[in-house]
Amino acid sequence: MCYTASMAIGLMLRRRWLPEKSFPSYAYLPGRQPHPVRDPAGHSYNSEAMLSAAEVSLCSDTFLWGLDLFNHGYYWEAHEAWEGLWQVADRGAPLRTLFKGLILLSAAGVKIREGKQAAAVRHAGRAAALLRRLMNTADHFFERALGMSPAALAEHAEAAARTPAALQATALGQPQPVFDFILGPNSGGRPISSQKRQTVIRRRRQE
Repeated sequence: MCYTASMAIGLMLRRRWLPEKSFPSYAYLPGRQPHPVRDPAGHSYNSEAMLSAAEVSLCSDTFLWGLDLFNHGYYWEAHEAWEGLWQVADRGAPLRTLFKGLILLSAAGVKIREGKQAAAVRHAGRAAALLRRLMNTADHFFERALGMSPAALAEHAEAAARTPAALQATALGQPQPVFDFILGPNSGGRPISSQKRQTVIRRRRQE
């Protein structure tokens, strides 16, 4: 049996990383619903929180919340979650490059949902260029956090934008995943921080 892209996407198991946190009441598309943070009727009005540099981590709830939002089709909201991390990350740091790549990939998801393929291809291409800068990151930390290498994600991003999934009619505000991949730690749990990882390595060497 031959499956279409939309069928394949629908069949995917989309795990939650922060299951205790409720999704927004709608997936925002510009011009179709109240702006989430600027409009008093928005789903996140007056709920923005400033992040500190200490929260810039692939182990943070903010990063994992972005994964949940992205994987379940809340692309504008994922963009906002990761932008908060990008804004406080050290300039020139690989983490900042990763966050910017994910922000652009989320923007591509919004454009695919809007049916604006040229804009989607442009955003996906910029995301891919940034992700490929991270190909030689030491110890594959990003690969474990994303569930795939940054280079593989770059390929997926460009392919999805070139040949968007067939979108199904949905109710206004209903989220709709448009990518045929899932982001998240491939260890089955949260990403392990650098400090914790070094502790684990030392313990194993002592055994």
